[in-house]
Amino acid sequence: MTLVILAAFGCVTLLLTQISDVLSRIPQIIRAWRQVRRELSGVPDAGSGDHLARGTSPGTLAVSQRDGDPALDERGMRRDEI
Repeated sequence: MTLVILAAFGCVTLLLTQISDVLSRIPQIIRAWRQVRRELSGVPDAGSGDHLARGTSPGTLAVSQRDGDPALDERGMRRDEI
């Protein structure tokens, strides 16, 4: 019986940890979704000349190091492909 109670508490703890992890990622997901919508609509980011600095048009998706994969360089290419 004790083993069942311990297993149940372990499952509840794991579930709460997973929920906390998902909830902590929601702001990042919302920012990424807004960036994708903004890039696809062709509206440049307010106050950011990000697309100008990269030589891309506003409608071209450009992922920066601060927003995307740390394995990408400033041109958006994977570091291991350079």
